[in-house]
Amino acid sequence: MPSPGAPAPPRLPIEDSYLELLADTLESLDISARGQFLQRYFRTITHLDLQEAQCVELWDEMLTRRRELSEHMERQISLKTALMDVLTSAGLFRVPILIEYDELKKLQLNAVTDPLTGLYNRRLFSEAFEKELNRARRYGQPLGLVILDLHRFKEINDKHGHPRGDEVLRAAATTLKKALRTSDSAFRIGGDEFALLLPQTDAAQALALSRRVGIVFEESIAHFQMGVTVSMDHGVATFPQDGDQADQIIRVADERLYQLKHANHSKTPTGGSRTEPSSSPAPESTASVPSERQSPAPKPNPFESRRPSEKSGPAVASAAASEITSNRTLAVPPPARVYAVARKAERVSMSGTNAYAVLGDQGVRRARVLDLGFGGVALELESQEEIPESILAVLHVPILPPVRVNLKPVWFQRTPQGAYRIGCAFVS
Repeated sequence: MPSPGAPAPPRLPIEDSYLELLADTLESLDISARGQFLQRYFRTITHLDLQEAQCVELWDEMLTRRRELSEHMERQISLKTALMDVLTSAGLFRVPILIEYDELKKLQLNAVTDPLTGLYNRRLFSEAFEKELNRARRYGQPLGLVILDLHRFKEINDKHGHPRGDEVLRAAATTLKKALRTSDSAFRIGGDEFALLLPQTDAAQALALSRRVGIVFEESIAHFQMGVTVSMDHGVATFPQDGDQADQIIRVADERLYQLKHANHSKTPTGGSRTEPSSSPAPESTASVPSERQSPAPKPNPFESRRPSEKSGPAVASAAASEITSNRTLAVPPPARVYAVARKAERVSMSGTNAYAVLGDQGVRRARVLDLGFGGVALELESQEEIPESILAVLHVPILPPVRVNLKPVWFQRTPQGAYRIGCAFVS
């Protein structure tokens, strides 16, 4: 017990106090338990895979070295200093580098992130694909892969320069980030090439997401006024229909990407008119369509037309932008292997609730909210007259607080009750 007039010993740093407590605890353990603990401990702090006996030997040598240094220096030497000396003398730390933990995490993140777009890079894509593929095999769930690239992107760089091309790439990355769930991942795997990993997603759901992403992307860059129509083409492949190995699935997605690209752009060099090829990039097992669905469905009414043609009947198929809000709009039969787990959080139906939207700055009009998704919302109005090109609205949805959003009407559809279903996209 120190005398009343003696100065109090300096308090040890938290790390040194932890090591002192660790040393006292290990003294009471037998050799086997001590070796198991020290093996995990050295792996955590040094990222070295050592044998249990070697770990015990290093720890005992560290205690001896600490005692020798303390006697030589005539002051208490910390266990951390003795441990560093022992590991360096053993050749395990040939060039020690000191770095803060936060800086280390930044370096690790930068190593797998594309600096321009903020998406994950190709290196992480390969690792993540194998990981998700193993999980899909283990639990018997589908895994969707989408390969995308930007059509006529090179013309942007040639005509407007690389800074404008970088803006287009960032716009594409922003579109992908907004469209994905938490469990999905987006990667930049090439100059203008991107990839999406979609767990628990079948071919129809991945195709619907790809089409919606393409429409939202074209809307997001419309204000650039580049004089060149840049579009986002896609190729979809799924596990297990298209293969059970990563290279097989990637090859199928690439082939379908270029099939779609050829079908969309071979006859339209300006990239203006895009049609879906007759050989859809859906899996071969889903190529056959029931007879009652083989007749082409009427096209939806784009909102630019303001009102449907008097000769046209009610629209049956929704716009491609709304395909993400209802998987039933795709005329693709289920694959041979049916999965009970559906893609989650694509769309939230508001039917049967009191969800509504207040339209305009003055809030003089109300519309019923039919469904809500990542990219937009479907509203029901009594009339589609006098709807501006952009709408400021406040969404009132159960459980959530009111949200103020900017909406762009994209399409409309007459309902059997005589009202109008208006599909709107969120505008950043």
